[in-house]
Amino acid sequence: MNIIIVGDGKVGEALARQLSAEGHDITMVDSNPQVLTQSADRMDIMAVVGNGASMATLREAGAEHAGLLIAATSRDELNLLTCLTAKKMGTAHTIARIRNPEYSDQLTYMHDDLGLSLTVNPEHAAALEAYQLLQFPSVLKRESFAKGRVEIVAIPVAAGSKLDGIPLHKLYEIARVNVLVCAVERDDGVHIPGGSFVLQGGDTLFVTAALEDLAQLVRNLGLVEQKVRDLLIIGGSRIAFYLGKRCIESGMNVKIIERDHDRCLKLAELLPKAIIIEGDGSRQEVLAAEGVTSYDAVITLTGMDEENLVLSMFAHHLGVGKVITKINRMEYTDLFRKVGLGSIISPKALCCANIVRYVRAMSSAHGSGSFLTLHPIVDGQAEAMEFRVGDQIRYCGQPLKDIPLKSGILISCITHNGKTVLPKGDSKFYPGDTLIVVTGEGRAIVDLDDIFAD
Repeated sequence: MNIIIVGDGKVGEALARQLSAEGHDITMVDSNPQVLTQSADRMDIMAVVGNGASMATLREAGAEHAGLLIAATSRDELNLLTCLTAKKMGTAHTIARIRNPEYSDQLTYMHDDLGLSLTVNPEHAAALEAYQLLQFPSVLKRESFAKGRVEIVAIPVAAGSKLDGIPLHKLYEIARVNVLVCAVERDDGVHIPGGSFVLQGGDTLFVTAALEDLAQLVRNLGLVEQKVRDLLIIGGSRIAFYLGKRCIESGMNVKIIERDHDRCLKLAELLPKAIIIEGDGSRQEVLAAEGVTSYDAVITLTGMDEENLVLSMFAHHLGVGKVITKINRMEYTDLFRKVGLGSIISPKALCCANIVRYVRAMSSAHGSGSFLTLHPIVDGQAEAMEFRVGDQIRYCGQPLKDIPLKSGILISCITHNGKTVLPKGDSKFYPGDTLIVVTGEGRAIVDLDDIFAD
């Protein structure tokens, strides 16, 4: 597919790299020739210098025949105008990154008039992920499938814990609920394990479970599950607003520390039930004065990755039960794994995942149309995808043990007539079912037929 990306920032570059690797023809548009040259040198893409909202620039980029345009500049208004112009010129689909919460209601009413196929809000997505993590503080990551009925959660294996040294075929004896381990992250990489795989302290399990079994699973594994009542947010960004609003509505006590005076006034107006503190949240004396150790959870949302990392390490050192850190530069994730800190949220990664999910669904529509959702797991080193089984899909009604799957692929869940089935060797799928498929990094699966070995 011919895809135009307007805006060569962090999101634009990440999208270009992933979509190009999946075989799409990418044209990048930006007004900065130096940045474009660097991207073109690193990736096999075309580059066009100019204003992405200009018809002349879009014509040079091939908008009249493009299958998709993604507007990912830092300015919402420019993204909207770019999409509207491209759609009028003949681009089949357009996606705009819109970050300002004041536009949310207008976009609902004007979505079609603006020629938008999809809008993505990285900050809102990051806030939603952080909120979901606060519901089960002992898990490191949560992804929802099957309309919320199934979850893939990341669970740490502590040295000397119930899981340390246990082969996976004995997991049910400890968990006492039906779960399926779809991936294990270890220092030597990511494993798609079999029943004989032995867990070790320091591993992170990615477990498929029905939503109603999740709380029981956490209790049976002996994980501390203290409900978050008091939340401290460091940094008064848009994410802080979205998250604070949702947490207050759910009954949490929220305090936000922000150093900018005008932003504090704005947050106090938008979130009257939150406590807004004007101060430098990066200073230990400020955090001590605000009683950082008395909070059930701390979330670092400043504009600097390095500052967020240091603050999270400090909160973890003080014994805060749940620590969530916002970063955009995903190369820091290795550091997090080694020091054993809490959860990471990345607005950039979430934005890219939402757009790649849409592109995969577009590509699937030319085949069986079976692709539904995509969630990167293990910090993007593996993918969990949801597919609908069509009438023409091979191997319907056959036991899974008799179906040849490509290496490194696992069917981790089957939803049949609204019921969740964690598959075994004699499990079967039928037309109308949905499947969750897990695969390792570097294999872009667009259609359900792509998982079969033959």
